[in-house]
Amino acid sequence: MTLRPALIALLLPALLPAASQAARPFDARDMVTLDRVSSPTLSPDGRKLVVAVREVDFEANKASTGLWIEDLLARDAAPPVRFTAEGFSVNSPAFSPDGAHVYFLSAKSGSQQLWKQGVAGGDAVQVTDFPLDVGSYKLAPDGQSVAVSFEVFPDCADLACTKVRLDEKAAAKTTGVLYDKLFVRHWDTWMDGRLNQLFVARFGADGKASGEPVRVSAGVPGDIPSKPFGDASEYAWAPDGQSIVYSVRAADRGEAWSTNFDLHRVWVRARRAPQNLTASNPAMDTGPVFSADGKTLYYRAMKRPGFEADRLALMAMDLASGKTREIAPDWDRSASSITLSADGKSIYTTTQDLGTYPLYRVEIATGAATKVVAGGTLAGFDLVGDTLAYVVSDLDTPGQAFVARADGSAARQVTRANEEALKDLAFGEFEQFSFKGWNDETVYGYVVKPVGYEEGKQYPVAFLIHGGPQGSFGDNFHYRWNAQTYAGQGFAVVMIDFHGSTGYGQAFTDSISQDWGGKPLEDLQKGWAFAQQKYSFLDGDRACALGGSYGGYMVAWIAGNWPDAFKCLVNHAGVVDTRIMGFNTEELWFTEWENGGTPVQVPQNYEQFNPINHVSKWKSPMLVIHGQKDYRVLVEQGLAAFGAAQRNGVESQLLYFPDENHWILKPHNSVQWHDAVNDWLKRWTKE
Repeated sequence: MTLRPALIALLLPALLPAASQAARPFDARDMVTLDRVSSPTLSPDGRKLVVAVREVDFEANKASTGLWIEDLLARDAAPPVRFTAEGFSVNSPAFSPDGAHVYFLSAKSGSQQLWKQGVAGGDAVQVTDFPLDVGSYKLAPDGQSVAVSFEVFPDCADLACTKVRLDEKAAAKTTGVLYDKLFVRHWDTWMDGRLNQLFVARFGADGKASGEPVRVSAGVPGDIPSKPFGDASEYAWAPDGQSIVYSVRAADRGEAWSTNFDLHRVWVRARRAPQNLTASNPAMDTGPVFSADGKTLYYRAMKRPGFEADRLALMAMDLASGKTREIAPDWDRSASSITLSADGKSIYTTTQDLGTYPLYRVEIATGAATKVVAGGTLAGFDLVGDTLAYVVSDLDTPGQAFVARADGSAARQVTRANEEALKDLAFGEFEQFSFKGWNDETVYGYVVKPVGYEEGKQYPVAFLIHGGPQGSFGDNFHYRWNAQTYAGQGFAVVMIDFHGSTGYGQAFTDSISQDWGGKPLEDLQKGWAFAQQKYSFLDGDRACALGGSYGGYMVAWIAGNWPDAFKCLVNHAGVVDTRIMGFNTEELWFTEWENGGTPVQVPQNYEQFNPINHVSKWKSPMLVIHGQKDYRVLVEQGLAAFGAAQRNGVESQLLYFPDENHWILKPHNSVQWHDAVNDWLKRWTKE
């Protein structure tokens, strides 16, 4: 395989007629200020397309998202036009069933509420005015009511009760909180007893919700949608609007070490007890979607309790009998979503596949899977009739919206986001490669040339290690670990999808559990050796390794177990002591699965690949980065890594963010992060 030119030349030919030789290298300031296209949403007739576009005000250090709309049948093929007004920051667009309005969530009124705006014109209208923020919503099939989620105290009889309690807490002179079960905190938030709960509100003659919404999840002790990243895809209306199915995990004493989500069916008006549809499966069941006739429920399910990276299989349930079957048992991929084709015979879903994130069509009757949109990373799609809309990016192209036929043919680009910025930017060419890793099994990776590459020259290397550990950097225009930000600084980039990575079959993903420092390290060593042999422009004597989360763990592991490999290291939010991680992280199911039990049950497993046991061998200069609000990998892990380096006389720095979590998200903080990292890499890779 030969290195291919930037796909911008293919996707945006009208914008980049000659790929100007004067273009400047892409850097972090460009990355954080680029517009981001997402949420492609088609009208019921497939004629209109709405997309969300996130715009950054860098000086104000904040972002705002607006909606843009396109008439796909217009003859002039003009780009989309702004739909929501300036000053609105919105999310979660959805067309009304008749296609006359677009609904969305916005905090324009001071709290996040549901709004709608006419497709034919007119101003946005606020349709809910509840005392609490609306967390998510889904319109009923007839458009006369809406399912909405709120974060409430479960024992409160109405929404006002939760608001009163929050106000009283804010005014109280005491600040202590007494806990008697986990979670105590989750991701970046301390728990206060509230749960996401699902309600139904009816629209009046004026199109606005009135009165107290009815809680349909009463008696279910769990978050709907789930925290911290759940959304409206976790619940679904039946076609007749009489019932809702939602996915929920019990918020009991075992929640912090459970991955058991069950699908519950509740009736909106009839007095019937909720029905647990998947009680027999002790692992995750989620993403419900009804067939058009309401007789079949499609969903995704895992098989192994406690394993968050288990394969998500496509399932079909006959609601009359309760019988289930797996649709594509031989398709060794994990489905990310479910969208039914117009004829109801196929499921469209995205999944990771050999370093990419494409769109597949899976035949329900046979389980045959066909790739519809290949290459790059699909970041959302919608399907209506024979019209497919999607957003796709790759390693050198930010996401753009496209429309195509349902089979993926006749694709055409709709958005022209970042037109002015992109024409002045240069990106590094990239290539995927493969080699024989652990046990002589095939492992894949990517290499990216530096911007301004010249044949015959050697370049310093940024060796990026992905997190997860069940993850993949892949062919993706990432907004935190973007390979092009290093290529723009004159570095070549190497990334290896070691054993444990996703998209290469479930056995490959499984292989990292209880072997964090074994197979993955061997893959990284063999991949790095292979890349240096294959690509003569890589200067192996001027290379630094960097990673976050599990990637940060691996950096700490490399420091003590491959100490002479790299000129410097960057450890972002990395685990340096696996034993204490087993006690103080929030989602305990993760550490317990990865180590085969708790630190009390199997202490030897936690010590086998514990970086803290090897700090005496640390020698490579290490930059440590951590955020105070990181409750997945606590800041004490970063402080321990920095303390170990300092006490052992290893050149080191600590970059601390008091207002960030596991990820560095604020625009200015992101730039500061990249500046510190690039300065560190350059310091230790100078010729």
